[in-house]
Amino acid sequence: MNKQKTLDFFIECKDYTVSGEKFQLLYDKEYDMLVTSPKPDENELGKYYESEDYISHTDAKRSLFEKLYHLVKTYSLNKKVKLISTLNQQPGALLDIGAGTGDFLNVAKNKGWMIEGVEPNNQAKELAKQKRIDLKPETVNLNSKSFDVITMWHVLEHIPDLQLQIKELKRLLKPNGFVIIAVPNFKSYDAKWYNSFWAAYDVPRHLWHFSKTSIQKIFEKENLKLKKVLPMKFDSFYVSLLSEKYKSGKMNFLNAFWVGLRSNLKAKRSGEYSSHIYVLKND
Repeated sequence: MNKQKTLDFFIECKDYTVSGEKFQLLYDKEYDMLVTSPKPDENELGKYYESEDYISHTDAKRSLFEKLYHLVKTYSLNKKVKLISTLNQQPGALLDIGAGTGDFLNVAKNKGWMIEGVEPNNQAKELAKQKRIDLKPETVNLNSKSFDVITMWHVLEHIPDLQLQIKELKRLLKPNGFVIIAVPNFKSYDAKWYNSFWAAYDVPRHLWHFSKTSIQKIFEKENLKLKKVLPMKFDSFYVSLLSEKYKSGKMNFLNAFWVGLRSNLKAKRSGEYSSHIYVLKND
């Protein structure tokens, strides 16, 4: 992506999880996406993940919110494994990048998949190890053209160098293999409703904020073709709960439920859900 072009101011957001710092989101018209600015130095990014509330790096069930999160997570894990099994016809070689505590890989392994996972966070890796899932810190030593399916569940928005990451996906993928990307959608109703309080902006951990157009354009540069877009309907409720907390200091379950429900109902017509799963094929 051309770093020299001028980007337009879109909105200012606050880091509610760790630092309290404010960041701007700039609109890239060419790709129809938002870019977090200033972008933290790669050596500084780690400090923005140092929070007990960063739920994807923990198996904690301390509150009703966390218990609900893990209940929905269990249901979603089975749906995700069903999706990859439908695409590949039979269990093959699976790579999950940003594997967190290893739950998705654990379910896939139990369904017959040969698994490999990457996770840079040490706390998450230790929790995965307790489930007999050994995660690598990076992909550089993995063999080229060795995976039938590569997944990134709410991970791409965290990657500092998009084009480098997509080139690496292309290197690792077998011919006719699939890449599955799940990311938030800043064009959803709940994003517009909560505006700067929308939890899925999650600055500065989320460096990029995608639309359908941006996903298609950035992946087609490596001849990875968008084949299917699927909704993640639970995300509107989860994100709305967090957004309510950022907006008012409490989660307001009822308000969050109605916003999440309205977002899904409106998305039936607009196609703009709170988060999407993108299925891309190595043609």
